[in-house]
Amino acid sequence: MTSSKKGSGYGLLALFLVTGAVLGGILGELITTSSTFYGIAPYLVRTFPIFDLPPVTINLYVIKFAVGFAVYPNLISLLGMIIALFLFRRF
Repeated sequence: MTSSKKGSGYGLLALFLVTGAVLGGILGELITTSSTFYGIAPYLVRTFPIFDLPPVTINLYVIKFAVGFAVYPNLISLLGMIIALFLFRRF
């Protein structure tokens, strides 16, 4: 029974990290429009390509779709992930 708790803990951790990254990315976009952080905003929202899988088109003759995946975090989204990890530890 403890293994299912452990598995759900990893799932919850992944959810916290993804949520922290998304909220950090949104905060980063808000910082770019703010005049308060005008000098440091380009450094905070510069993205770093970590993983980029180009889109692959799959044609099934009835349905055609494209699948791709890319990870381009910025410093604010990384900060959001660190805060999410801290909150997960406290949770």
